[in-house]
Amino acid sequence: MRDYTQLILLIPIVLFSLVFHEFAHAVTSVRLGDPSPANQGRLTLNPLAHLDPVGTLMIIITMINGVGFGWAKPVRIDAGYYKNPARGCLLVSLAGLLANVTLAVLSALVLRVIFFTDLQRFVVGDLKLAQLILNFLLLGFRLNIALAFFNLLPIPPLDGSRIIRYFLKGRVLNFYSGLERYGFFLLLFVLLVFRNALSSALFFISSYLLQLIVKI
Repeated sequence: MRDYTQLILLIPIVLFSLVFHEFAHAVTSVRLGDPSPANQGRLTLNPLAHLDPVGTLMIIITMINGVGFGWAKPVRIDAGYYKNPARGCLLVSLAGLLANVTLAVLSALVLRVIFFTDLQRFVVGDLKLAQLILNFLLLGFRLNIALAFFNLLPIPPLDGSRIIRYFLKGRVLNFYSGLERYGFFLLLFVLLVFRNALSSALFFISSYLLQLIVKI
């Protein structure tokens, strides 16, 4: 299933996964006292509020080719509203990662339920339906693991860079923060140069986690 069928299955997964990631950022920031995401209209699961056309297209193309890297429209936050700005930025970044990990785990758990309970009887009689369900869940798992893995890269403005910044001080922090203006070019360089290495690492991680949760 690598044709239009896979693309049809992939599009709703991409939309919801990217939206849920940014929604988690927005909700966390608001709960920490920052009204900015609410003022931007980001406290919604409406895809139009969160999706970046280029980033969405990128993740669909790369996922079809077995990678799955892309981005949504970043939620603009104002850390000045947080009681502890550094800790608040860390929590907001972790919230996005946790959102994708949660979706991945849920997909894997449903797969496990289908494989190891009587629910599999409902799909055994229809091989096409079974294949669609299993591929939908596998795509959901792999895509969300890919998003979490991708966002962990320590390249501004990805979530990984926000996490790294929490542990930096002084000149090192200033230098690292200054890299944000070159973030897109750094990211493009990493994806072009280390594409195979990233794909191999992602495949290993997702396969290991799938086997660990689903036991297949």
